[in-house]
Amino acid sequence: MTTVLLDPQELQHQMDSEKVVLIDTRNPEQFAAGHIPGAVNIHDIFTFLAASTPEGIAELKEKFASVFGQAGLSGAETAVVYEDSMNSGFGQSCRGYFLLCYLGYPKVSILHGGFKAWQAAGLAETTEVSTPVAVEFPLDHSADELMVNKEDVLKAIDNEGIVLLDVRDVDEWVGTSSSPYGRDYSSRKGRLPGARWLEWYRLMKPGAVPMFKSAEEVLADCASVGINKQSNVYLYCFKGARASNTLVALKAAGIENVKLYFGSWNEWAEDDALPIETGLPYAC
Repeated sequence: MTTVLLDPQELQHQMDSEKVVLIDTRNPEQFAAGHIPGAVNIHDIFTFLAASTPEGIAELKEKFASVFGQAGLSGAETAVVYEDSMNSGFGQSCRGYFLLCYLGYPKVSILHGGFKAWQAAGLAETTEVSTPVAVEFPLDHSADELMVNKEDVLKAIDNEGIVLLDVRDVDEWVGTSSSPYGRDYSSRKGRLPGARWLEWYRLMKPGAVPMFKSAEEVLADCASVGINKQSNVYLYCFKGARASNTLVALKAAGIENVKLYFGSWNEWAEDDALPIETGLPYAC
């Protein structure tokens, strides 16, 4: 069974003993300044916006099956995704993890703590760029159930058996901003009706190298919004990155019934037919 969260020493051992494809999700400037030897830079993992329509999902699958194949992922290798740190890249390494799992890739891990953890461990870095050998990516549609679309979310609004969990920043939750890219980036501000809120930062411990909290601590934070190990949870943020970060934390804590609305607020806000909730979620 593949370990999802690897510390730097575990990753180094894995690199020394088996086939690993390292995927650096940071921007090209960060990658050029220094990266883990052998890593390939795929910033599209973070920047690509997807709609949850059949056409949008087909485009996403075609795009990333091609990108990951060009990176050398044939199914035999373990894919290890990393960002700069777990709380500075909006969860982009976890977005990469989710995409690979959604495409059915069999062996995927995340460098826990990101490149900052690698540097703190004193391990090798380089500015040399490697050229991977392109292969055919083993696209598998059997993991489609990991993602929900806007129709699924619309039905969940009135379903007491499903928790809609908003993990965006507080200004997005209360509706003073529409996104991390500017308050008016989307045409509407607000949240999904009836959604509960657990800001994604809360599931990490701050420090020189931010890391996910322990399973017990994550479960305690989840309990504060009525989520336990038996809950059915649909996660959303703006474009699925912060929600992917939360998905990894929840699953690591033993909350298994978690699905991601990948289109998230970026898609929901642009459809005026879809309901939203605005203002403070409580009287004050």
